[in-house]
Order: sequence, then C-alpha cells, then structure tokens
Amino acid sequence: MNDMRHTPLRTGLVAATALALTAALAGPAVAAAPAKGDHSATRAAMDAAVQDGVPGVTATAKDKNGTWSATSGVGDLKTNEPRSTADRYRVGSITKTFVSTVLLQLEAEGRLSLDDKVEKWLPGVVRGNGHDGRLITIRQLLNHTSGINNYTDDEEFGRTYFLKDGFFEHRYDTVTPAQLVAIAMTHKPDFAPGTSWSYSNTNYVLAGMVIKQVTGNSFASEITDRIIEPLDLHATLVPGTNPKMPQPSSRAYGKLAETTTGPTYDVTELNPSLASAAGEMISSSSDLNRFYTALLRGKLLPPQQLKEMKTTISVDGTPNAGYGLGLIGLELGCGVELWGHEGGIHGSSSVSLTTPDGRHALSFNFNNDWSGDSGAVIEAEFCGK
Repeated sequence: MNDMRHTPLRTGLVAATALALTAALAGPAVAAAPAKGDHSATRAAMDAAVQDGVPGVTATAKDKNGTWSATSGVGDLKTNEPRSTADRYRVGSITKTFVSTVLLQLEAEGRLSLDDKVEKWLPGVVRGNGHDGRLITIRQLLNHTSGINNYTDDEEFGRTYFLKDGFFEHRYDTVTPAQLVAIAMTHKPDFAPGTSWSYSNTNYVLAGMVIKQVTGNSFASEITDRIIEPLDLHATLVPGTNPKMPQPSSRAYGKLAETTTGPTYDVTELNPSLASAAGEMISSSSDLNRFYTALLRGKLLPPQQLKEMKTTISVDGTPNAGYGLGLIGLELGCGVELWGHEGGIHGSSSVSLTTPDGRHALSFNFNNDWSGDSGAVIEAEFCGK
C-alpha cells in the first residue's frame, strides 16, 4: 500500500507491491508470544524506526488486556514537539478497505453485483490503448486483477506531484477522478483482465466512481454514512480537496526526490484529490483499530460478503500473504494470522492489522515516506520479537 508516493529508485511505490510489509514477515522462525500486557518489543521496534530516520511514530494496540498507546520520536522537526497517541494522519491506501466495504454492502443490498462489468456503471470510461471496461468486473477492480494501468506510475504525474519542483507548484491542485483514470488510459494495460495481479490505484478511483453511479452520492458520503458515523470514528474523515490536517496531528515529511538522501521537506499540506478513492482518507490509530475489528467481526458485512472480501489472490509468489477485496491477509513467522492493509502517501506510512477474531489489533504511523521498518513493528507486537 505504500503506493501514493513516487520515488523511482525504490520502484515507484517505496516497495514492489502493496504487500511491501510482508517481505519482513516471511521468515520461518517461530517466536514466543509476548508476555501478558507486554509491549516492550513493540516500543523497541518503534525506537529503532526513529533511529533509522523516521521523525516520529505513533501506535495503538488493543488486545484482551486493554489498550496500549505509545509514541517515539517527534512530530515536528523544527520544534521537537513529540507525536501524540491521538494523532490524525493520512492513511493512504487503507482507504481502499473502506471503499471495498461500501461496495460489498451495496452487493448485499442487491444494488449491484461484483461480477457486473465496469462498463455497466461507467460506460465508455475504461477505454483506450487496449483497456476495455466491457471485459473487466468490479471484483477485478477490488482485487487488482483488472490489468488496468496504475496512474501513479505515469512519469508526468510523478514529476508533477511526487518530485520537489512539481509538488510545490501543484500541491494544492484539484484533480478529478475522471482525470486520474484518463491518465491511466494513455498507457497499455498491464495484462488481460483476470490473468494476473498488479496493484493499481486506478482500480479504486474507478471503484469510487462506481459507488457514485450506483448511489447518487460520492464515495466520501457513503463511507461517512455507512462506516464512519455508525462506528463513531471521530478522528476519521474523507477530506476531498481540503489540504489541511485536522488537529491533533504531526507534520509529515518527504524527500520529494528519486533518492532517499538529500533534503527533507514538510509535505503536510496537499490536496488529497490526487489520491481520490485510492488513498485520500485521514484517520487515527484508535479509529483504525475500531474499524478493522468491526469489519473482521462481521459488524459491517454479512458473512457471504466478508468471505468474498477475504478470498485472496496470490501476490508475486509471496507464500505467506495474499490480496482479497481491499484487504491484505498474511501469516507471520510465528504463525499469527492477520488481516488489514497498509497505506502510503506523501510524508506518511501507515499500517493497520488485526487477528481474524478482532481480539488483537495494531495500527501505527510513521510521519515520513522514505525509511522505517514496518514489518519489525508488526512482528514485535504480534510475535514478541
């Protein structure tokens, strides 16, 4: 999910796929479970991330022993003000789970089928250079098997929004979903629909457009009405074109370059329409834990739809992880099974995961986009190492 940043030296996504965090989780070693109520390993992994160059980390874990929250490092490099456990932050592609949940709710209501062709709801939108919405289903959008080109990989888009000169000139620009999809249509598909897997933000921009076509309301309104308000996610919002961050929040930092060296820039303010339904949301660690816990416990979807969401596709030969419908499933080296998503956008790297029963959840954020071992934090919390 580290996918809304564009640093070509690091494969354009800071990692090769949406499952970047799994690379650190593939080891066969089995660790002992952490002692009751002990999060010292998690705190140590957070401190190590700061030593590795992350300005600050905020995390909240919830298990049978209660809620534990901690921070490490700073939220502001100028003032050295620490991060807050209540920080709101840009969650990037964690947005995708919210969008998928809405579409699965609409399926449960009989208002659409995941096997509907994209063309049915968005006639003529997915067309050009071999793309054809008549051959692609909504399900293939949600599990990234559509083959549709990823608009954030477009070189001009990258120069405009991810590199220094372009970012500071265009950070407040509004981009429409149709414009984002049109960028993808200038490229050829990655593969024929259903024949492979490739992470594409364009899939979820289209998913947001489908929600609007089906309901008459924006995906932001539907997420708010169906998820944010019922779950009382007070720190969560879909900001649309608003570039400001609500308080409490920390500053967000990026390199805005093709390398991870060089100057560090404050990239806190930006118009998140460049991410749209693929990654524009803001939330907090506590809210994300509440969301994923409710989702995995069946409070947001009927059993059939939750089963569909958890039906995964193998990703790049990664044996311990797969991608469902806006949901990542993975197994740690210590045998713990987890479900959730990760998310990256300018100056922000986030992870939210929970066990299948929702009894143990962890969400955390790095306020940068170039360093930090998210896998180490996950292993520390769930495996105690």
